[in-house]
Amino acid sequence: MHIISGRNIQVSCRSSNKWVVQEDLLKATSTYNQDGFDSTNFGLLVKDVKYALRTERNKNLTLVDTLQHMGIEHHFQEEIQSILQREYEQCACFLKYQNHHDISLCFRLLRQGGHHVSADVFKKFKNNDDGTFGLNLSQDVNGLIGLYEASQLGVEGEYILDEIANFSVGHLNACLANNDSCDEARIIKETLKYPYHKSLASCKAKSFINNFKGINGWGKSTLQELANMDYSITKEIHQHELIQVSRWWRSLGLAEELKLLRDQPLKWYAWPMAMLTDPKMSQQRIELAKCISFVYVIDDIFDVYGTVEELTLLTQAVNRWELCAMMDLPEYMRSTYKALYDTINSIGYNIYKFYGRNPTQNLRNTWANLCNAFLKEAKWFASGELPTADVYLKNGLISSGVHTVLLHMLYLLGFGLTNQNSIYLEDSSAMASSVTTILRLWDDLGSAKDENQEGNDGSYIECHMKGQKNGSIELTREYVVKQIEDEWKQLNKKHFDLMNGSLGSFSKASLNLARMVPLMYNYDDKQSIHVLLEYINYMLYDV
Repeated sequence: MHIISGRNIQVSCRSSNKWVVQEDLLKATSTYNQDGFDSTNFGLLVKDVKYALRTERNKNLTLVDTLQHMGIEHHFQEEIQSILQREYEQCACFLKYQNHHDISLCFRLLRQGGHHVSADVFKKFKNNDDGTFGLNLSQDVNGLIGLYEASQLGVEGEYILDEIANFSVGHLNACLANNDSCDEARIIKETLKYPYHKSLASCKAKSFINNFKGINGWGKSTLQELANMDYSITKEIHQHELIQVSRWWRSLGLAEELKLLRDQPLKWYAWPMAMLTDPKMSQQRIELAKCISFVYVIDDIFDVYGTVEELTLLTQAVNRWELCAMMDLPEYMRSTYKALYDTINSIGYNIYKFYGRNPTQNLRNTWANLCNAFLKEAKWFASGELPTADVYLKNGLISSGVHTVLLHMLYLLGFGLTNQNSIYLEDSSAMASSVTTILRLWDDLGSAKDENQEGNDGSYIECHMKGQKNGSIELTREYVVKQIEDEWKQLNKKHFDLMNGSLGSFSKASLNLARMVPLMYNYDDKQSIHVLLEYINYMLYDV
């Protein structure tokens, strides 16, 4: 079942030790000590940057972009919002920027901040005679990079951004073929592979910090020192959270009782670590990791343990959501059901203690929906009859587990607990739909063959090919890639809408989930997710 935990496959053994938390290693790599932390120096560095943001108007946007790439923008949200609002309110804001890079940067930062600025500003780069882009632009590497990055924030119908994307990709690849500069070639390759808007900033932060040369002679030592200090603090926070998640998981005893369950607390925690980047959201990350762990666990129960009859009983029990329902289950399912029941009720109660409203009813409903979708797929696979691609994908948007995870996150962030509950749920559901589609289709491309697992099931690609008379695997994959690109445009539109409302933090976290997908599902020929391991090592172990 193509869920947040991976494809429906036969688990041949428990996952490798690299996903089990090694507390001794975490403690050995901890570099931040509360007693020895120089808070005075840290505060002075923050103060210096805030002063620069207020006074250095000519390099404000570059500084904002630098802070975001370094992953330290959370210290300067008020100043950044003020700068972007001022740029947006100046109707002729793009007129003062003359080069391609600066115009692209202004456009990208404003859109990332939720300001809807027209893509028509890029029409000035086209020749009046034939409507193509000029030769001078094709030789401007920084301008091409800026244009390519800006094109990633397009929405449906903005054909000028599609043209810019195609133009910039073509000429950047040409630059690579004729480039003798190692640094410039590295930047081009990283940009094409990991455009900023569709990538986790923290994945690229280390490289950006190490290669940062300052802004017109200013800020190199200040920003590098601040970024490195902030990284040490954040790493320590993540390490403590991961230890708590690992100890909670071990206390359940499920991995020992059910030997074929994936035992991957490190991998599960990587999701909320990527999604909720504000260091202050520690409890939210811990609770969300618990939710995600059960998406994996229930998936494994459906994949490798239960018969259709047994899975029907489990689904009925989850729909009832009564502790006594566990007595109707096979013995091996009872501890899992009780652990799910206790954990989700606990999360709901903790939200009640913090915000004054208890969302447990809605939380239990989303788990019922998830199990219902799992059961439908289990029946499909047991019968050997695959549905149409559209039917498969519609159910897959539920069985992905993304809606379940994002609903928990919505409540953990304090949304959906007021009289505006229905509005919040509707807006968040639309955002979740796009994120889910991106995850599901990416998974179904076939790159998500989970480690230490073997076998295959139906996928969207298989269902789509079944419905085509002369469909080849190559054409079908191209079709799916185009669908993912189109869904990103839908996601961008929903992100802009939510950023202008009160769900900004939810929208940013949802966007980070979509950005995490390529890391989580990009398996190599050895069935290893090397990029994800690099990300985890950087965020937790500094290696």
